[in-house]
This record gives sequence, C-alpha cells and structure tokens, in this order.
Amino acid sequence: MKQNNIAAVLAKHPLIPVVTIHAEAEIAPMMEKLFALEISCIEITLRTDYAMEAIRRIKEEYGHRISVGVGTVINTDQVDELLAIVPDFIVCPGLTTQLGKHLDASGMAFIPGVSTPSEIMHALENGWDVLKFFPAHLFGGLTALKTYGGVFPSVTFCPTGGIDGSTFDDYLALPNVISVGGSWMLK
Repeated sequence: MKQNNIAAVLAKHPLIPVVTIHAEAEIAPMMEKLFALEISCIEITLRTDYAMEAIRRIKEEYGHRISVGVGTVINTDQVDELLAIVPDFIVCPGLTTQLGKHLDASGMAFIPGVSTPSEIMHALENGWDVLKFFPAHLFGGLTALKTYGGVFPSVTFCPTGGIDGSTFDDYLALPNVISVGGSWMLK
C-alpha cells in the first residue's frame, strides 16, 4: 500500500484541523469544539515542547473518536519517537528520500509535503502520489493545483497553508484534492 494507506485515511476526512498545543489545559476544550463541529480528525504539530505528550494524551483519551495525525515531522528521530504512540497518520512539510524510506518502513500512514514540480517528481520517483501541497498560499494556491492536475494527473493533494473558511470549499472542489488542512476551524 502506497504511503502505508494514507489515501484511505484522508478520504474519510475532507477537513483536517491543524493545531499547536502548548499545555494540557488546551486539550479538553479543543476536543469539545471539534466534536461539536462533527470533525473526527486532527493534525497536531510538533512545534511545542508539549506536542508529543499532547499526542499521547489525545490518542489515549480520544483515539476511539478521532483520527490523530502528527504534523511538522521533519526527521527520522521524530518518526522513531512516534512509533511508541502510533498516530493514525504523519504529515511532513517537505520530503527527503531518507525520511520517506523511514516512513515507508514504519508502517504508519504518511503524507510528504511538496510545493514545486521538482518536488512532486521526486515524490513520484519514490512511489508517493498523495502529497501535502504546502504552503498553498505562497505557491500558487488553487491556480497551481489546477495546473498540477494537468501535469501530474496521478497525484492527489492535501493543501494547507493560508486556506480559510472562505476558500476551503474551492480547494475541495478540485478533482485532485482529497482533503484540506488548516487552523481556521478552531479559531
């Protein structure tokens, strides 16, 4: 299965809130808000010292109700640490061959980030065809994804970066977009 079946994970979740958690006190109110919005997926970024503990707690306490993804994974050490938690999926802002091979071997679903045609071609050479388009707003947004649809018809994207409540539907309407990530849902 390509990328440890990331396409099946993302197909269930057209909207993926991207969150940064600084302390335990943020978890319960955030989860209540997600459930009230009927959102059953979350991407927790590794941008704080508390992030790994937050992922553990959410997986343990809410994992039966929500798919837990981990974002901003940039090296193999983070992947190794996540093996003990086993998130539902991993999101990388970019890609390297070494990190991708490590993720492939981990058994965890993953989505590498790209923004340029060369990066997309690199991903395809490695057998990865479900890609995070990041940061979407800086690299052409909807126009770029429409163009990439013609140039790379086998690639499916999950765009993030600069997408908000007024634009996410436009992204989801594209045939090469499987889901959309962003922080607007919890603001």
